[in-house]
Amino acid sequence: MQWRQYRVVSGFLFLASVIGMAFALYLEHVKGFEPCPLCVFQRVGLIGLGFFSLIAFLHNPRQVFVKRLYAGLGTICILWSAGVAMRHVWMQNLPADQVPTCGPGLNYLLEAFPMKTVLQQVLSGSGECAVVDWSLFGLSLPVWSGVFFIFLSIISIWQLFRFYPNKNKK
Repeated sequence: MQWRQYRVVSGFLFLASVIGMAFALYLEHVKGFEPCPLCVFQRVGLIGLGFFSLIAFLHNPRQVFVKRLYAGLGTICILWSAGVAMRHVWMQNLPADQVPTCGPGLNYLLEAFPMKTVLQQVLSGSGECAVVDWSLFGLSLPVWSGVFFIFLSIISIWQLFRFYPNKNKK
């Protein structure tokens, strides 16, 4: 079995998504780190990649179009996470006088405003997003998340654009 088979790569992306979410939930529920709105939005993209990768793994389509569709949807999701992580890193590196003030919680925003307003509000960031709660080797969690998401993005883009042999030819 070649490691490059579509199903194997889809399974790897699903497993990586599960591990990433498990670590995020560990930090939240065991270590007590409350996720900021940008962290929550990063999780949404990671869950999306996991969802589409699981469907691709289970379905294991023969049609190249369907393979590319699953890979494309997963790629969009993980690129979203990578972009939000980079925004988060940028916010953490702002000078103290330029950090936005803390705003209302994500739950309140979702209840009180339309989704477009919530997205604008969350992506503009707030003070709690600039706090560095956890670091490893001097790099904050959003940096490590961004590296992880970029790694998964590269695999997803490769899965999207790679050559798929036509198995119908004999």
